[in-house]
Amino acid sequence: MTLHPIRTYGDPVLKQKTKAIEDIDGSIKALVDEMIEVMQKAPGVGLAANQIGISKAIFVYDVGHGPEVVLNPEITESYGEWTYDEGCLSVPGLFWPIVRPKVVHLEGLDLNGNPISVEGDDLLGRVFQHELDHLNGILLIERLDPDQLKASKRELRKIALDH
Repeated sequence: MTLHPIRTYGDPVLKQKTKAIEDIDGSIKALVDEMIEVMQKAPGVGLAANQIGISKAIFVYDVGHGPEVVLNPEITESYGEWTYDEGCLSVPGLFWPIVRPKVVHLEGLDLNGNPISVEGDDLLGRVFQHELDHLNGILLIERLDPDQLKASKRELRKIALDH
């Protein structure tokens, strides 16, 4: 099977809000398997479906305890503050200090359609927020302050010219 490539900065699919999953069928399960493979090969700790060009509200993640999946995720609570150098598979090789809530409560569905409810702090909480941003059409650089954004766009143009 040929894997979908990871879409990178500038691809319009990354700016679009994804669609909720209505039916969990074999095609969704196959998509999740592919997403896990793409994430692991990258390597990364999370991957949203639209990062491979699929406009569905699904993300996979693995912060060291094996791959997990969340369908139709939403953050229902958040608190605290934590700054961390965050990167993104869709903006490869670049990292910025991003301030996000330290702890979040995520709800969604598993692959069997069962409700899930997970509290994530530190890295896990950050992955939830980062991937949910993707599903809402928000790219990491939109979290930067104006000076960081200006510098990052210069760097992204330089990278594009080098390829």
